[in-house]
Amino acid sequence: MQKEHGFIENFGAMVFHEEAMRQYVSAEHLAAWQKALKGGEHLSAAVADGLADGRKAWALDHGATHFTHWFQPMTDITAEKHDSFLAPTDGGRAIVEFSGKQLISGESDASSFPSGGLRATFEARGYTAWDPTSFAFIKDGTLCIPTVFCSYAGDALDKKTPLLRSMAALSRQAVRILRLFGDNETQRVTPMVGPEQEYFLIDKELFNRREDLKLCGRTLFGANPPKGQELDDHYYGAIRPRVASYMRDLDAALWKVGVPSKTEHNEVAPSQHEMAPVYCNVNTACDHNQITMEIMKNVADRHHMVCLLHEKPFAGVNGSGKHNNWSLATDGGENLLSPGGTPSKNARFLLFLTAFIKAVDDYQRLLRSTTATAGNDHRLGAQEAPPAIVSVFLGEELEAILNSIADGTNYVERSKKALQIGVDVMPTIPQDTTDRNRTSPVAFTGNKFELRTLGSSQSIAGPNVVLNTIMAEELSQFADELEGAEDFNSALHELIRRVVREHRRILFSGNGYDESWVQEAEKRGLSNLRDCETALPAFIEERNIELFTRHGVFSRNELLARHEVHMENYCNVIRIEANTLVDMVQHHILNAASHYAAVLCRTIETKHAALPGVSCRVEESLAASISLLNEQLLERTALLKTAIETMRPDLPMEERMRYCAREILTKMNAVREIVDKLETLVAAEYWPYPTYYDLLFSV
Repeated sequence: MQKEHGFIENFGAMVFHEEAMRQYVSAEHLAAWQKALKGGEHLSAAVADGLADGRKAWALDHGATHFTHWFQPMTDITAEKHDSFLAPTDGGRAIVEFSGKQLISGESDASSFPSGGLRATFEARGYTAWDPTSFAFIKDGTLCIPTVFCSYAGDALDKKTPLLRSMAALSRQAVRILRLFGDNETQRVTPMVGPEQEYFLIDKELFNRREDLKLCGRTLFGANPPKGQELDDHYYGAIRPRVASYMRDLDAALWKVGVPSKTEHNEVAPSQHEMAPVYCNVNTACDHNQITMEIMKNVADRHHMVCLLHEKPFAGVNGSGKHNNWSLATDGGENLLSPGGTPSKNARFLLFLTAFIKAVDDYQRLLRSTTATAGNDHRLGAQEAPPAIVSVFLGEELEAILNSIADGTNYVERSKKALQIGVDVMPTIPQDTTDRNRTSPVAFTGNKFELRTLGSSQSIAGPNVVLNTIMAEELSQFADELEGAEDFNSALHELIRRVVREHRRILFSGNGYDESWVQEAEKRGLSNLRDCETALPAFIEERNIELFTRHGVFSRNELLARHEVHMENYCNVIRIEANTLVDMVQHHILNAASHYAAVLCRTIETKHAALPGVSCRVEESLAASISLLNEQLLERTALLKTAIETMRPDLPMEERMRYCAREILTKMNAVREIVDKLETLVAAEYWPYPTYYDLLFSV
């Protein structure tokens, strides 16, 4: 008899999944819910009440006292307003209450959430609507109901709504393609995602002594410690007991809410780690990743640590990203990006493969813009993450197959067996036979594409909305062409050949960190959007607006609003960081350096008085160097402060973003240069903040 294991039994214990629904919801209401999911039909009031009753009973049985509509505004974090199940009665008592209306919709104050101008300041109402495709879950004694979030006028104010729209758009076009291959069974195609999550763990007491970490999530200064990641001894190394204990508790907490946390290991930098879940549909994956980031922080706090999700909390060591593993699955469980063993399935695979290649090439600027954030600017292209130039890595063998099709030549397998590329015969496609290229922004890894440019603190919704939509666009074009073809096989082969010829410039298997790639990419006509200033405007290029509106993913106003939010967020982050740096310098660092210089000067006086003629070269040299650097620091800090104060609030947002990047951020870097030098000269007992050595090697 197989032994029951507690951690398996606890998986999903706090999720109102289908098994729980069968226990708490009538068969009639459960069938109506399943039918609504498949056909997009509205639920009747009676069914909604039945589903609400089931959730209420389950939640109460599991200790919940409140419920909330859990949504994802345009802030990269989640939002929730809690209401209790309690309803007072006339007799001074109370009853438990939760209706179908409360389940399906709610009203929230939207005035303080980013809207990018989608609503006027005085139009404060926002509305939440239940997402029936996401399971409810209990967190901290509250029943969380995943919802979408929209304005009074019906505009999407969240990240879930466009994600659901993009999934529907992609499914429609993918099913059209499958029909051409004789698949009349598949009704839905769903993007599947597994987002890897990198993070740092540092001691909470040390964190609380760094104003920059508390307010900005990253250190604004810090000299490199004597040892960093040079020896490559942290990556995949033995997990230290304190971290291992955290990881065990993290897994237990994630498993309870249904997050399939699978893999954990030390990452490259000291105190850096990674968690990777099992893939699932992109809507659930996005929900899970938002839950994961919150739980990571909460569990760390219980272990007297702080989980840092910033893309670059420490200069000079590896930053944190979030690899987004994306594939397509039919409702029958087939992975459309998995090479098949028959010519027909290989042909289908090649069609979806070339559609993806064309999508990335056609919309490389748009794809790059979705991962442009103030934090990610410190990471991308820094010899630790993919370059800002978007390219696709397929591996030598798969790329050779595509080139042979494009050039009309024979493909020779590694076994030297020649395969004739015919009209209706495709070669056997190898699966995952090449090495990985860690410098590639978009890499095919056997049966999925891995987008590696996401920042660690970022919601995965935005990049996946783009992946889904650009894929829908290319499949739509392919279907339009192939549906009217007299000879499907000939048309298919010619389509694949033409697409590879026209778009193989995006394929690159070499070292993305090498400077020669920058020059080569420029020759190929590929974009190199290095930072937010150059990347964010690509989001609202007219062709991209037409793309999203054509597939019903965003309206023009929703796109322009998001662009405004992205730019405003960038400016706010830079302004907060700059003000924090000024505050730390003025209130602590200048005084600390001056105090230590004064101590050195008093030491010189004392030594001269006690021992006339004795050299004080050490003290004199240190005092002179520190005093000179402190004067430079004062000057540079004054320039930074002036730059902050003279930024005109009436400037258009594009100009404000440019000003932040070119004026404020440049002057911040100049201040940091001096502070980092001072840190190496001022004695540890006088330096007011924990150093990189303290922070990175304390856990």
